[in-house]
Amino acid sequence: MPAGLSPSPRALTRDACPHGTWEVVRGRPHPRLRPGVRGYRGYRMDLGYGRRRLEVPDACVSLVFNLAGPVWVTLGTRVDAIARPYTSLVSGLQTRPTFGEHAGRVEGVEVLLAPWAAFGLLGQPMSDLADRMADPGELLGRRADLLAEALYEAVGWEPRFALLDATLRTWTEATRAGAAEPLRRAWGELLRSGGSLPVEELAVRAGRGKRRLEYLFREQIGLTPKTAARVLRFQRTLWLVDHGGRPLADVAVACGFSDQAHMNREFKAMSGRTPRRFRSERGAALPGGPAGVDRVAGQVTSIVLPDRFSRS
Repeated sequence: MPAGLSPSPRALTRDACPHGTWEVVRGRPHPRLRPGVRGYRGYRMDLGYGRRRLEVPDACVSLVFNLAGPVWVTLGTRVDAIARPYTSLVSGLQTRPTFGEHAGRVEGVEVLLAPWAAFGLLGQPMSDLADRMADPGELLGRRADLLAEALYEAVGWEPRFALLDATLRTWTEATRAGAAEPLRRAWGELLRSGGSLPVEELAVRAGRGKRRLEYLFREQIGLTPKTAARVLRFQRTLWLVDHGGRPLADVAVACGFSDQAHMNREFKAMSGRTPRRFRSERGAALPGGPAGVDRVAGQVTSIVLPDRFSRS
């Protein structure tokens, strides 16, 4: 473990099937890694049948290590989109839905990163990962393979999360790249506004010109400020659609859309569903687990789809 990074008490939260067919465990990173490293998520499923998940755009970069077989990922809803298998993956910010499939048995860990922290960790422009996924080995080299092997050998979620603490601290200290403070400040302002802050005002608050701020966003967030604001407004819309049963017309007004039709178009572009269908599928009861197991605390990110299938 790196010097100065001592173990800290960790409160884990756990959701599990009473029959033992699945569990999801979440843990907070070491304080010295926060807020850039937003959380850890461990998952294990042994269902006996394949399952699909819909993932919608959110505000995190995801680093995933699958330890028990691959997951197939499809980007977008095009009929010619190809499902690609990933044993491990890193996903930049997305502006369209993705679908993940597994054959029924899956186990792994996910690291949730603020985009600017991912820029510092990976040391390359985040625009290269926007709306795409990659094998971590392409970006991190042998380090990614060594971490995957160590996570596989570790027994239990707490040792795995402690291993992530130590490894990520080492990687952070080793990299030369770091997010610019004006960029971090601007991203925080945009998050707090739910994507409603105009780009011109955002640039003023960050103390940078509009063109310079756009460059920093593309480099260190992956999206332009305008596109990032769309994703954050979509996340706010998702939360209101999913919580409280508000009329959709009221949600459109609250989130700053010109009308409900405008909201519906944006919603479908980013989720592949209308708000009404999304709300219905999130509320559907599924055997063996909840309809939606969200990856990021405090955000609506996922729907577990009801169809079963067999993938060899």
